[in-house]
Amino acid sequence: MTESTPTAPADLPAPMLVRTGGEREVLEAFLDFHRSTLRGKVQGLADDAARRRLVPSETTLAGLVKHLTVVEGSWFPGLLTDADVPAKDADGHDGGWQVGPEESLDGLLAAYDAACARSRAVAAALPLDHVVTHPQVGEISLRWIYVHVIEETARHVGHADILREQTDGATGVTA
Repeated sequence: MTESTPTAPADLPAPMLVRTGGEREVLEAFLDFHRSTLRGKVQGLADDAARRRLVPSETTLAGLVKHLTVVEGSWFPGLLTDADVPAKDADGHDGGWQVGPEESLDGLLAAYDAACARSRAVAAALPLDHVVTHPQVGEISLRWIYVHVIEETARHVGHADILREQTDGATGVTA
């Protein structure tokens, strides 16, 4: 009797579908999964709910989206191109945690989507072994940047998971 390899259902998250894919394909799948999960965590929320502070820090669901927009811009185009990408938000805050009264969740998500698209385009043009110098860390490769941004995004998606549950009880990948 021969053993057969089980096949994964097509409705599994992308990281589960590329389990034997190439290195870049796996890195992209995990990062895009966490990017998508962040969107799912804030989907359907009103602006006031997304801004609500539920923990002592300044962390809010809207602030997480804004922060991860800054993360995308500073780690991919900010380091890998000659683009002048500020590491601070428009108000001069490091990391984008402050959400102004004029900023909507839809607007923050549009900026996040644009930052992710720019990150994908910049990364796609370079080999994983491409090395740049980070002003504080020193030499790092595109591969390292992928892993770091996956870690950063996944960590904050975990925060979003808790904040969303506190907001309206919604749990799961898409809410």
